[in-house]
Amino acid sequence: MITTIQEVKRKFDVEDVRKDFPILTRLVNGKSLVYLDNAATSQKPQTVIDALTQYYTFDNANIHRGLYFLSELATEQYESARLKVKEFINAMSVSEIVFVRGATEAINLVASSLCRAKHFKDGDEVIISHMEHHANIVPWQLLGDRKNINLKVIPINDAGELDMDAFEKLFCEKTKLVSVVHISNALGTINPVKKIIEIAHAKKIPVLIDGAQAIPHHKVDVQELDADFYVFSGHKVFGPTGIGVLYGKTEFLEMMPPYQGGGDMIRTVTFEKTTFDDIPRKFEAGTPNIAGGIALGAAIDYVMQFDRPELAEYENELLVYGTEKLSQIEGLRIIGTAKEKASVISFVIDGIHPYDIGTIIDTDGIAIRTGHHCTQPIMQRFNLPATARASFAFYNTKEEIDNLVLGIHKVKKMFA
Repeated sequence: MITTIQEVKRKFDVEDVRKDFPILTRLVNGKSLVYLDNAATSQKPQTVIDALTQYYTFDNANIHRGLYFLSELATEQYESARLKVKEFINAMSVSEIVFVRGATEAINLVASSLCRAKHFKDGDEVIISHMEHHANIVPWQLLGDRKNINLKVIPINDAGELDMDAFEKLFCEKTKLVSVVHISNALGTINPVKKIIEIAHAKKIPVLIDGAQAIPHHKVDVQELDADFYVFSGHKVFGPTGIGVLYGKTEFLEMMPPYQGGGDMIRTVTFEKTTFDDIPRKFEAGTPNIAGGIALGAAIDYVMQFDRPELAEYENELLVYGTEKLSQIEGLRIIGTAKEKASVISFVIDGIHPYDIGTIIDTDGIAIRTGHHCTQPIMQRFNLPATARASFAFYNTKEEIDNLVLGIHKVKKMFA
């Protein structure tokens, strides 16, 4: 019997939660790990690790096609995970949940299939924003190589917020899609995606939302948002790598042709003609990441133990605390100061390259991200080669932020 996500809520206590993540106990360079790179990937609770181990140790079999016990068991677990995702984001139907490798593949799937569905013609336009991850830029440029599609870009202000007045002026008769990020991985900005969707829908333009950074931090209701497509990666929501989700409204998924061809996405095959299965399976060619799907279901179970607004409130406390502490460091400048932010702080220090910051504090076991964060247009917007970025999850603590501050003072002393 397929089970749904848990309803009983667990009281949040950060020290208790940290015990669920075995990697947080490890030492790096003889120091306790301080992991502050959650925008790149989150750590995994033991229950997710156990789900992977259980499948490969005791339940390994291919799905959908076998009539024997293990195959039916694996199929049940995999489809149970799909149902959990459906409830997690409040999709209308489980058939609107397509398993993919991650948000990147999901966006590529939509771009390719909409193109083949003749949704675009030469000269059409896609609206994106200046703060997009490369995964929401490059697929549309590749589409432009095939169909002469042009990108229109929503500008951002110095705080890292979208210029919504400029956004509304970008629409024209050639606009065929809006594709924007929910939360910026480089700036932490929370975009007004519901408003963006309302504006686009008033002009009968569909909208894709890249939710890779939003899904770990906020409750997402795709029906309430009225998003046409919503994508995210499992590894950022405490699940494994190599698994992700494309949510699409039924009307679009049924209209779109398959992204890839192969086994398990067909209904009939002859040398003359192939007919395809119903959604979502027509988009899931070949043997999928079965273990990853099952473990993503375990990750959703883990997150849904808690009251999500409580987790979000705690992460906001970390953001406020971290912003205050880092702002007190002479010569440090925070990049991205939007009024609405998630738990991401990008910063630069006068006279010190971000790579040097990251390398030196790593000697004390502190893990942050340095570079352009796959958002080179943002770096160009702020005239920077790179930033250092600390990003928090609900298993992080204020003491870890204090360690980061001490590490930065160590860097500054070395470069004095």
